[in-house]
Amino acid sequence: MKTFKRILLTLLALILVAGAIGWFSLDKETRGLLKTFPTNRDLLFWNQAQRDAAFRALDRISLLAQWHTVQPSATPRPLPEGKPLKLDFDLDAYMAHQHSAAVLILQDGKLRLERYGLGFDASGRWTSFSVAKSFTSTLVGAALKDGLIRSMDDKVSDYLTDMKGSAYDDVTVRQLLTMTSGVQWNEDYGDPDSDVARFNNHVPEPGVDALVSYMRKLPRAAPPGQRWHYSTGETNLVGVMLTAAIKKPLAQYLQEKVWQPAGMQQQATWLLSKTGKEISGCCLQAASRDFARMGQFILEGAMVQGQSIVPDGWLRAATTKRADIGDPGHGYGYQWWTYDDGSFAARGIFGQGIFIDPARQLVIATNADWPSASGAQFKAEREAFYQVVRKAVDDEATGR
Repeated sequence: MKTFKRILLTLLALILVAGAIGWFSLDKETRGLLKTFPTNRDLLFWNQAQRDAAFRALDRISLLAQWHTVQPSATPRPLPEGKPLKLDFDLDAYMAHQHSAAVLILQDGKLRLERYGLGFDASGRWTSFSVAKSFTSTLVGAALKDGLIRSMDDKVSDYLTDMKGSAYDDVTVRQLLTMTSGVQWNEDYGDPDSDVARFNNHVPEPGVDALVSYMRKLPRAAPPGQRWHYSTGETNLVGVMLTAAIKKPLAQYLQEKVWQPAGMQQQATWLLSKTGKEISGCCLQAASRDFARMGQFILEGAMVQGQSIVPDGWLRAATTKRADIGDPGHGYGYQWWTYDDGSFAARGIFGQGIFIDPARQLVIATNADWPSASGAQFKAEREAFYQVVRKAVDDEATGR
């Protein structure tokens, strides 16, 4: 008994030391803000100061989450400085109102604008929220190329047998990626009783993945393939399915297929669910420059040594309209938001984004902490900013 007590005390001491190391790796201001965190509440309902502190530190707050690490490339892709882009626009006012942490613009692979706010800088990592959905989509394409997923028309239950008999039994991989499963889901970020707020706290059945346990109880609202409805739960289900297919953590697959081959410069982290799998619809922490590099990687066709990591034609399908979202000029692809003019974007709540315009060889990466998760005003301002940047590129090309 004495030996057991000594072992227990030693383990407790190690846990405390590890926690202290993580705590003191944060700057003084962040530590002060983190003391006020209501750790029993979803981050959707934290206040602005708490989010400002947390969005740069989610992978260092062990009370909130655990994560897997994605190691950077030994030979990072350079981002050569281009000619500063002249914007007929008050960028300082825009960033202040958007509560921006970072705005980066690449054009023809050159860094034409790089600005930071909120005390954040190029050395830090900011959380992605749903921008991670587009990373997950790319990994599905890689798994198809590798033969680990056989077809986009395979049933989800072919890979996740625990989904048999549920509303997802007849849903295909394609329908899951395009969010056209027809399964009922509430994505209201302001409602503490919505599915998006509740599913992370679900207590799973013994031996069943926590997300699968929650999702397989959802009712059907429409036939598969007939209705688009935004669901973070479905992207998380894509991740669980993908993990089953590739038989390794998503972070490891991301490192092998994207992070190192694409020349990412800094370590990234991916937060885990309570059952130890990456939360594939969210929560990839990375440097803003590496988010921009991801945009450039996709813009160039996801190429590694002259070969795309995804099947021929797959990326174009992924980034053009596959589902009508009821918004003229816009649509949804395979976890990418699409524009009828050929541009497309990854988007995350609170102002995260990667906008890609192939016609102008343009990538715009943004990190922010909007005052609300998905406020229409802030979205409209960001869309207007994209148009200002595109006009500046066009004016420069025509000599205006």
